[in-house]
Amino acid sequence: MLIAPRPEDPAVLSYLTLRKAVGVVALGLPFVLAIPYWFIGNHALESSISSYYYTGMRNLFVGSLCAISMFMLCARGYDIKDEVAGIFSSLCALGVAFFPTTPDGPATKRQCELGTAHYIFAALLFLTLAYFCLVLFKMTAFGKKVTPQKIQRNRVYTVCGCSILGSLAFILLIEVLLKHTYLIGRLGTLFCFETTSLIAFGIAWLTKGETFLKDADNAEALIEPSGLAGAAP
Repeated sequence: MLIAPRPEDPAVLSYLTLRKAVGVVALGLPFVLAIPYWFIGNHALESSISSYYYTGMRNLFVGSLCAISMFMLCARGYDIKDEVAGIFSSLCALGVAFFPTTPDGPATKRQCELGTAHYIFAALLFLTLAYFCLVLFKMTAFGKKVTPQKIQRNRVYTVCGCSILGSLAFILLIEVLLKHTYLIGRLGTLFCFETTSLIAFGIAWLTKGETFLKDADNAEALIEPSGLAGAAP
């Protein structure tokens, strides 16, 4: 008889895989859009990640957002706040995908209206992702012990959440208030800070998926938790 090295719950493994998939797609999205197009598009960068909708990378852009949406919908926690945040972020990701941003060149009234909806969905999506990092991910399920790794993960979540909020603040300051479309040379302000937000989002979900700082099997408890049951590792 073949014996598995250790018992594992397939449902738990699938759940963690979903979280890792969210992180991988988010982390890689800016690069898989920009790098190939840079080589085939006369070494040019778009002003924002969303602007790749109007290039040959459109299908990859929309497909990646749809994948993130489905992953967010399926990889929710157990508490009502996790459920609401998961469903809401999933809908926002679809809104970002199917309401294209305003093109950089001349735009029709219809395109401007769709672009406004795109920006609203994008802002709500990133704010929800920051909420995941700063609140939901840092909770501890009732009956579980807070390990040293959990404390370290909470620090990662804090940094990632603050990075997302900071990126949004810089976009508001530089792009909206100062009207500087490009940060340095041809590096767009939106592209730069959308990328930092997605990197922070990706790292947080990879950490949540136990890619980093996984609890040791024999970890000692430091604190008895008093959090709600909705949180996972």
